[in-house]
This record gives sequence, C-alpha cells and structure tokens, in this order.
Amino acid sequence: MDNNLSSSTNLSSLELDQDSLVEETNNNNNSRNHLRSPSTTTSPPSSATATSPSSSINFQQPSTNTTIPTMEDITRIDPSPLISSQDGDSSTQYTDDMTSYTSYAEQELIDSQHKPNTASNNNNNNNEGDPHTLTPPTWHDTFVHPFSSTKQFFIELSSFFSWEFLSWMAIQQCFISGGVFALVMSLGLPLFKELGIDASRQQLYMTMIFAPWAMKPFIGVASDLFPIRGYNKRYFAVYSILIGLVGCCVLLGLYQSGSAEAAIAAGPEAVQSFADWIVICFTAVSYEAATLDILGEGKYSELMRKYPESGSSIISFKFGWSLLGSIITQSFVGPMSDAGYFHILFWIALMLSVTPFYPTLVGWIPEKKRTKNEPGMAKLCSGCLFDKGSFQEKKVPFLVITACGLAAPIMAAVTTYASLGIGLAVSAVLLVAFTVATYFIFPPTFFKVFLAIILTYCSNVSIGSGLSYFYTADAACLPDGPHFDYTYYITITGVVGSVVNFFGVILYQYFLSGWRFRSALIFTIVIGALAPMIDLIIVMRWNVKIGIPDKVFFLLGNAIFENLVGILQSIPFSSIFAKIAPPGMESAVFAYTVGIANFCGMVSNLLGSGVIKWSGMTTVGDDCNFDALPNLIVVFSILIPTLVGIPATFLIPNVLQTENMIDWEKEQWYVGQRDGEEPLSEEDVENNNADDDRDGGDSRIESHLL
Repeated sequence: MDNNLSSSTNLSSLELDQDSLVEETNNNNNSRNHLRSPSTTTSPPSSATATSPSSSINFQQPSTNTTIPTMEDITRIDPSPLISSQDGDSSTQYTDDMTSYTSYAEQELIDSQHKPNTASNNNNNNNEGDPHTLTPPTWHDTFVHPFSSTKQFFIELSSFFSWEFLSWMAIQQCFISGGVFALVMSLGLPLFKELGIDASRQQLYMTMIFAPWAMKPFIGVASDLFPIRGYNKRYFAVYSILIGLVGCCVLLGLYQSGSAEAAIAAGPEAVQSFADWIVICFTAVSYEAATLDILGEGKYSELMRKYPESGSSIISFKFGWSLLGSIITQSFVGPMSDAGYFHILFWIALMLSVTPFYPTLVGWIPEKKRTKNEPGMAKLCSGCLFDKGSFQEKKVPFLVITACGLAAPIMAAVTTYASLGIGLAVSAVLLVAFTVATYFIFPPTFFKVFLAIILTYCSNVSIGSGLSYFYTADAACLPDGPHFDYTYYITITGVVGSVVNFFGVILYQYFLSGWRFRSALIFTIVIGALAPMIDLIIVMRWNVKIGIPDKVFFLLGNAIFENLVGILQSIPFSSIFAKIAPPGMESAVFAYTVGIANFCGMVSNLLGSGVIKWSGMTTVGDDCNFDALPNLIVVFSILIPTLVGIPATFLIPNVLQTENMIDWEKEQWYVGQRDGEEPLSEEDVENNNADDDRDGGDSRIESHLL
C-alpha cells in the first residue's frame, strides 16, 4: 500500500533587526554585489511538501499525514531570495513591521560569531565541538527526562529559527496541512464512493485536488517578483487563506442532506457535475495549504543552508506538528463519514481554514517591506510592484521554474477531463523538457540530484485507490473481502499510523539523522519494498488462512509498518530539497525541486489510475473484480521502486546530513563568469562571507516563497 501523503513539505524566512542591521546594510550589499551581476538586484519552496517518493500522493488510505506532501512534501522558502538584495541600499526603508523581531536579529548576530565563514568549512568538518550544533538528546535523556530534553531541543531549535516563525509554522502544519487538508483528502474516498465513482476515476480526481502542491514553483516565482502592498509573502498567504475559505463556503452551500442521492437519481451527468464542484472546492482548500506550506519551507531552507549544523531538526519539528493535526483530524473523520455527517465536517474545515489568518496578517512570517524606489523595482498597478531587475538578472531560471509550476494543473485538468493517454504523453514530454533545461541551466551536481528525484518519485506508481476500494468494498461487491468501515479504515488505522509516524520522526532524528544521505535513502528504499507485502498477504487472503483476522493484521502491518516506512522516506528528501537551493534563489529553486517532485508524484498517480483502469478491475457495483491487484502490488509497489530507486541514490552526493550538499561559492553559478566577469578569488569569497556573518544574513532577506 502506498504511504500516506506527506506534505508537504515544506521551509520559511529569515528575520531581520530594524535597529541593529540598518547601519550594516550598505556594507553587506556592497560585498554581495561581487556575487552577482552589477546590473540587477534579487529576491527569492517549498513543499512537500513534497510527498514521500514511495507514496507521491497516497490515496490508498484516506488519512493523510501531510506536510506536505509530498512525500513531500516531497514541502518552502524565502531567503535572500530569488530576488537579491538591493545595490547601493542606502535608501532601504525599514518599517515598524520589523521591530517585533529585534530579539531574533540580535540572536542571529550572536550566533553568526560562532559560524564557519565559508561553505567549504561547513563541508569539511563534522561540527565537532561546535556549541551551536543541534545534537538530539539520547534515548536515555528522552525517556528518563522527557520534559527537560524536549525543552532543550526547542531552545536549541530557536537559536536558528525565531519563536514567532516557529509558532506560525506550528499553526500552519497542525491546522492546515495536518488539519483541513488532511480532512478533505480523507473525505475523497467516502464522498466519491458514495456517488458511485470507480477507483480509477477517484484517483484522477484526487490527483487534480493535489495539483496546487505541484504549482509551488509558480507560486514561488509570483511571490518573488510581484510584492503586494510591499510584501512578497504576507498577502499571497492571506489571499490563499481567503481562497480556502471560499472553497469551504461553497461546499457548505453545495452539499446538503440528500444532495448526493438527488444527483445519483438524476443520472450520470448530474453525478459528474456534482463531483466536479466538489473537486473544485477541495482544490481551493488544497491551494491554501500548498501556498502556506511553500512560504514556511522557503524560510527554513535558507537557514538550513546557512547553518547546516542544524541538520534535519526543523523537518522533524514540521512533521511533528503536522502529525499531531492529522491525529486529531482522523479521530473524527471516520465515524462522521460512516454516519453521513459530511456537512458538519465542512463546517469544521471552514473553522480550521481561518486559523492562520491573524498570525499571517500581523507578520509572523518576517519580511522587509519593499518600495518602488528600490533599484529595478517598477510599479505594476495600485498595490502591486514588479521586480523587473531580478527578473532580467535571472530570466531563464525564472521562466523554467514558472513553466514547471504551470504544467501541473494543466496536465491534471487535461488528464482528468479529456484523455488519460494524452495527459500521460504530455507529462512525459514535460519531464524530458525540464530535465534537459536543468542540465543546461544548473551545475552538474544539482542536475544529478534533480535526476535522482525524478527517477525515485516516478518509479513509485500508485495503486492506492484500488487498494482503498478493496479494503472498503461491501459484501455485495466483494463477498470474501475485509469489509472495513470508515471508522476503522480512516480513524482507527489513521490515528495509529499518525502516532507511529510521530515516533518515526523521533526515530529518524535519533538514529538516521547522523547518517549520510545516500545510506539513509538506500535503507528506507529497502524496507519500503517490504511494506507492500502486507497488502499482498491480505489481498491473497493468506492471513485468513492462518487464522489472523483482517483488522488485526492490517493494523499491525499496514498502519504501523507502512506508515513508519513512509515517514522515514519523507524526511531525508525534504532535507535534500532545502540543501540544494542556491543562495539568492532559495525560494524559487526550492520551489522548483519540490514542485518537480510533486509533479512526478502526480504522474505516478496518473499512471496508477491508468494501470487500474487497463488491468480490467471492477471496483464498484455488485460484482467487483480485484483479480489483477496482487500482480499490480508486486510489480508497481515492490519491484520497480527498488530496481529504480536504489541506483538513483548514487546520483546524490554521499555527504552527511549536517553538511552542505553543494558548495555554491565554488560553483559560482549564475554569477561572475556567467555574466562576463572574472571569477571571485578565494579571498573575496571569504571576505564576503565574513561580511554576511557580521550582518546576520542578507539585508533583503525576504521571503519569497517557494
């Protein structure tokens, strides 16, 4: 069975001190001018979240542990952005919005004195003796002194990330990614099944709903280039929340008592129209979750690159809050679905959607207000600016990243409402085009990691909807089936799975976070190949033959083992997405990698929908046929992911998770020689880094969201 959707992953923005950094802004920017074309300025993914490569999008078990997303999540960014700091920044205006972050800026200045000056230093040491290395407590500390060890973890985490940002991210992950988004993804199975929609079509619908997560590159570029009322992130986030609220309101008006029965009675066309409206509303909620996720991911991706010794701790923090929200959500979705209380669930979705509105509006995602007087900035219309200078400086990457973000919804719409075959053909062409473009635009190391991501995610062809329909088929459809109700399938197994995922985060932090990336990925791929064996045993009914009831075997095997595998695969990929983002374009490039992972996840789900359809399975009605399901599990869930995934990991640099994956200063990517200038000397690079550390980071640091 496919693993649960992760989120979506995920990474957020650096906070600046109004008083302590104003005087140093010019020096910082002057040093940075050596690192980019003198003619322009810059500004800045995210998620998932990309989803776990093993699951891409998991529609098998409606309970979703998003972080999304994917896998994740597979989800985030805003660092010295895609759009870089201003040249000659003496006119830079700092507003009162920044005053609340003084303490964090001061902490950044203190921390910077302990940081290595160059990326190469970070790569060439294991952070031994570094007082700022985030070292997780031992198992003894955790169980003997759980409160003190947890407190110490958060204290150390706050040395890299401000409490305002951590609080915003906890709200977003718990109530949006793990709350309302998990809720609508969980409702996809009972709602569409009630309308008589088969597994293949349901998987297409769920892929469409997930499309905003693959739009992260477009969202990131738009936020980087078009500040609204002077802010790159704030109002993009606010408007996404409003879109989610509109989707929930339409659902409340659309889905009344007896509305599904009325649509069924009116015939297939009425059912399709009714289902299409549900998909549109769910997609609006998904857009809110994806946009907020990319904003958060952007910030922490920048700080993870600057402070690689923080390891994967922020990823663990993110997944922890998402899983907490998922546990709470799944505890009531199953019973209420069995009772048919969908209207009440939509009211809950409405309340969850509005939770991040106030923290977002008051600026808990910190950023500097931008003005039309900045170099390269043009006024597009009332309340909206256009960073023309940044666009001209890095036009080609911007266009490729934007195209990647727009490809996902177009491909999903064509496949869902036109032709599955055409959609898959277009997807293949787009993947080849993005791969070729990445080869010519980015450094070789980045390209290899990018190729590994594509191979890993595309190789996990999802047959989750077919499995979900098998497990929840009634006696008329499948006399000898498990016959799980939604209370068991969504709530009981979902809550158990989320608890397991929570402990999986802890396990990864304590045991695997010190491994090299390649070793961690190979390990998770190998154990991931064992997880679908649980589904195979139940589908073949072998567990019944040896006297083990379906519910017991499914709970012990699927809910525990498969969920554990899913979370262990999600965390290293989320960390990789953050670590390969280049300085000055963290937001957009992070969004690009997360977006391409989510796009590949969508392709794997479209392939899975086709496989289910072309296999001849019948998943609804009174005479179901699941004879092809065992062969699909063996081929698409075990063999292909293993045979493709393990070789793909050798494309990823064999570095520790506390080390930088790419030394961008040595690469001199998109600066210096690419602009016709002489490459920077080693002494210049070190001087620039020293200036950056004294200033606490890019003075322009704004969140240009992934």
